[in-house]
Amino acid sequence: MGIAEEAHNVRVVGSGQQTIVLAHGFGTDQSVWKHLVPHLVEEYRVVLYDNMGAGTTNPDYFDFDRYSTLDGYAYDVIAILEELRIQSCVYVGHSVSAMIGVIASVTRPELFSKIITVSASPRYLNDPDYYGGFEEEDIVQLFDAMGSNYKSWCAGWAPLAVGGDMESLAVQEFSRTLFNMRPDIALSVAQTIFYSDVRPLLGHVTVPCHIIQSVKDLAVPVVVSEYLHQNLGGDSIVEVMSTDGHLPQLSSPDVVVPVLLRHIRFNIAA
Repeated sequence: MGIAEEAHNVRVVGSGQQTIVLAHGFGTDQSVWKHLVPHLVEEYRVVLYDNMGAGTTNPDYFDFDRYSTLDGYAYDVIAILEELRIQSCVYVGHSVSAMIGVIASVTRPELFSKIITVSASPRYLNDPDYYGGFEEEDIVQLFDAMGSNYKSWCAGWAPLAVGGDMESLAVQEFSRTLFNMRPDIALSVAQTIFYSDVRPLLGHVTVPCHIIQSVKDLAVPVVVSEYLHQNLGGDSIVEVMSTDGHLPQLSSPDVVVPVLLRHIRFNIAA
């Protein structure tokens, strides 16, 4: 096992000619894909991994400088693909990992046959000509709450992010993986994400992108999916699902899994 494979808890399951890479978002780990994986393994080779900083990774490996921008994570993705000798993959990225995949694809487009984004945003903060959903003061309050009492913040954030029933298994699951993160690392990762701005790169993306979005998402307004569609350099398509929440693959798998399978199997029509 290579250095990147070990550090990121890389797991390869299934068999097939085509490789699907599943990349999780903030506060989760590869287990967030548990409802999707069984539907893929008969047909595809599936690669799962944990982003550095996830509660399942060794906190000693977390380099605060390297991960102060999303580029550090993008280089990790490329390192994993190279170690596994993957020449081309379908990359499914949730939340921040969608933009991590976009960045990686600009550097190494040949490694990606297509990118499927779930709950993706290139920019969370509002600008005069752009609606990301958050004002600066919202973000500062969020960071203050994380810093003052992380456990309490997790308990409040999880149901808001997941949406729907506050007592649901999906909320409990997200609470667990969120709380597994070391608080100082979680705060650093959140700051990197919320202050990131991938908009200048979008026009350089040549890999086809399938943009999947919940109609209601606390972290990503639905208009952001259309912004991505209009500004990506390559072919793109948008599908807005009737789901509620930022982690629909966890909270509404009955809706999301068929949608993801369709976008994995079919390309954008010419």
